[in-house]
Amino acid sequence: MTLVGDIDARGMQHCETTTLGVLLRHEGIDLSEPMIFGLGSGLSFIYWDSKNIGFPFIGGRVKPFELTRNLTAALGLDLQVEETTSPRKAWQHVTTAIDGGGPLGLQLDSYHLNYFTTKVHFGGHVVALYDYDDDNAYLVDTAPQGGAVTTSLDSLARARAERGPMTARHRSFTIRAPRDHRLPEESARPAIRACADAFLNPPIANLGHRGIEKASRLVRSWLQRSDRPGEDLPRAALLMEKAGTGGALFRNLYRDFLAECAQWIDSDHLRTGRRLYGEAATFWTRVAGLIAAAGESGDPEHLTQAGDLLQQLARIEREAMQSLSQV
Repeated sequence: MTLVGDIDARGMQHCETTTLGVLLRHEGIDLSEPMIFGLGSGLSFIYWDSKNIGFPFIGGRVKPFELTRNLTAALGLDLQVEETTSPRKAWQHVTTAIDGGGPLGLQLDSYHLNYFTTKVHFGGHVVALYDYDDDNAYLVDTAPQGGAVTTSLDSLARARAERGPMTARHRSFTIRAPRDHRLPEESARPAIRACADAFLNPPIANLGHRGIEKASRLVRSWLQRSDRPGEDLPRAALLMEKAGTGGALFRNLYRDFLAECAQWIDSDHLRTGRRLYGEAATFWTRVAGLIAAAGESGDPEHLTQAGDLLQQLARIEREAMQSLSQV
């Protein structure tokens, strides 16, 4: 644990759960990363392909900031969100919160942050800001990015002003916990059911179990889909396994959330979902490995195997969520 003043600057695996952890602990609520992720009904799936992204993206969670809205609603917390097109007003939102004695969350593009060594635009990145001076902002990011980190005020301003996919308009947010907020054990069942229902009933074929089925068909042609398969496929695998997902495209986090819930919920449906997500997590790590191997070797057989595993994953996760919807 790293203490900076009265802030527990503990970096976790995923950016939004890391930020939520900082804000919650400041309010006296100390939850594990899997519990934050699960109570926020964070698990999902998306297969996203469009001309402006160059190569397909496989994602395993709900869209940026939906996790925060879900979690605060589940626990009955007060979420105050500020958005503006004005950089001046955006900075006022920061100074008001910090001068008032608490940290706040920011959604921004990680490309501009000084401490990021891999320069890739990602407008859905979330950090906690706990202090500033005339030159720098003091942030908490994920453990792989360094936990308690520093970036210049200029770089922070550019990161917040960036526009593009998944960006927000200088979004900042604070969380306050009323005395009568709900406990995790009260919120777990509804959060599990809400996540399951969304996964089982996606509005479009790119999401949920239907999205995994779609990916199982399309991933087989990824070598032909890319002009630079030696770069694009290993990068896609890295995003699935290492880039803040906690491993296995967030399935490790959700498996561990379900395991924690078992201390409060005695349910065969929960135990079934937990077992199946343990299987799914193993399969997702294998899928990422096969995609990386296909890019490195140029052998399409790896993608055939990945497609077959994805077909199984669509079935496994559908069965898991059908069970969890009855918890």
